[in-house]
Amino acid sequence: MERQELISELKTNIINTLNLQDLEPGVFGDDTPMFSDDGLGFDSVDALELVVMVENSYGVTIGDKDEAKNIFASVSALADYILANRK
Repeated sequence: MERQELISELKTNIINTLNLQDLEPGVFGDDTPMFSDDGLGFDSVDALELVVMVENSYGVTIGDKDEAKNIFASVSALADYILANRK
């Protein structure tokens, strides 16, 4: 899967996983921060749901809490992690 295709798919999966039906994938940028107030403003509950989604949908495990902050910095960072760690 190409990187841009994965980013697009991730945006849709994030919206569906977090039930953000009023948010369109094209509204937020690839590098928009996911967990800051000046970005999408997700919280720790959202993070847990996203970890499960990534593990189930892409077969990639995210085990280290400190590493997760960098992995979930943006959709772009998440896509890079998935592409680098997919089996």
